[in-house]
Amino acid sequence: MPGGTFRPAVGQTRAVSTDAEKTGAAGADAEKRLAAQAAAEFVADGMTVGLGTGSTVAHLLPALAGRGLAIRCVATSVGTQRAAAALGLAVEPFGTLDRLDIAIDGADQIAPDGWLVKGGGGAHTREKIVAAAADRFIVIADSSKPVPALRPPVPVELLGFGLPATLRELGQVTVRDVPASPDGGVIADYHGPVDDPAALAAWLAATPGVVGHGLFEPALVSVVLIGRGDTVERRDLAAL
Repeated sequence: MPGGTFRPAVGQTRAVSTDAEKTGAAGADAEKRLAAQAAAEFVADGMTVGLGTGSTVAHLLPALAGRGLAIRCVATSVGTQRAAAALGLAVEPFGTLDRLDIAIDGADQIAPDGWLVKGGGGAHTREKIVAAAADRFIVIADSSKPVPALRPPVPVELLGFGLPATLRELGQVTVRDVPASPDGGVIADYHGPVDDPAALAAWLAATPGVVGHGLFEPALVSVVLIGRGDTVERRDLAAL
């Protein structure tokens, strides 16, 4: 897929730093908020909405609630579900809907060709199900998340049954010292090369004991919104 260029979704593009670390944690948080607010504008009255997990989505929830829309939401984690419900958003189990109008979530890494690494919060299996069920998947991030090429680690969710055998088959994987996934899976990270994301994704998916992995293919993604300084830049992957 061609690289394409970012186009402004909010305001006017300015020459600003492309590295959120240069502005510190406060700057990165402000960029996340801007991207989240821009994503909230994609949601219309009556839509069904998938809500992701993580620090960027934490800014999305009040932006959505503040619009006062009549929407039905599903959440990818218990934390998101509780936070959304506390803000008055209507959240229901993802057993009452078989498709979504839109899903919005963050990313840990965004490659130029649209491949993503997700799963820092351990909810990547649910996040991928929700993204695949949506007509449009919107990715929101600060300016530190675009990378020249994907790099390890890649989060994976594993079955507890036969875990030592699965770890032996995967090789360069470490289990995180964190709670289980929302569905009881073991959260781990693959530390091997990510030179060919498509091949790695296929291998991980085909390995017995792997419930899900954090590589998201470009075909899943509709729009990427990146907060950069005090503006938001937009990339339409569906148009590339």
